[in-house]
Amino acid sequence: MKRRTRRPYHQSRRAERTDETRIRILDALVALQEELGPSRTTVSSIAERAGVQRLTIYRHFPDDRLRLEAGTSRWLSAHPLPGPPSPRDAPDPVTATEAALLNLFAYYRRTTRMWTSAYRDRAEVGEVGTPVARLEARLASIGDGLFHSWSSEVGGLEARALIGHALRFSTWQSLAEEGLDDEQMVRLFVDWLTAAAAGRRSGAV
Repeated sequence: MKRRTRRPYHQSRRAERTDETRIRILDALVALQEELGPSRTTVSSIAERAGVQRLTIYRHFPDDRLRLEAGTSRWLSAHPLPGPPSPRDAPDPVTATEAALLNLFAYYRRTTRMWTSAYRDRAEVGEVGTPVARLEARLASIGDGLFHSWSSEVGGLEARALIGHALRFSTWQSLAEEGLDDEQMVRLFVDWLTAAAAGRRSGAV
């Protein structure tokens, strides 16, 4: 009597182990990029952190671009970029700005190490520009919504400049280093925009 083959089971287990190894490599890659920065994250350091051989890294991710893209995708899935507030929840410029900035600044506070590394290494490691570009595209989208809220009250150039400055990671980082918390930063920018609007209405701007 012919014995039943167990090949499908073994293939399934092999695939599971392969997936587990890939996830372990990605987790090591993301952690090192956050701790050291992309420019200092080497194949050797990933292999050591993941507990695998260098050859295993290359089998899963043959080059730097593929490693960075996979790591970026995994990190962004765990830390999705913030979106603009819903118009229903933010019916006026002040409320919209407060909601958008509080949400964004809380995100920056949670993810500051990774964005600090990404912006620092952007010029040195070209592929780093991909996650940075995604963030800045999202900031532009948030900024467009806020601009339309304020444009009738603040001059167009002023509104763009103030909102753009408020949304930048470098702005948040600088103010955080000065000791401001997120609520203080939000109040600073809302007061700034409100003052510009009041000045324009009074003819002083």
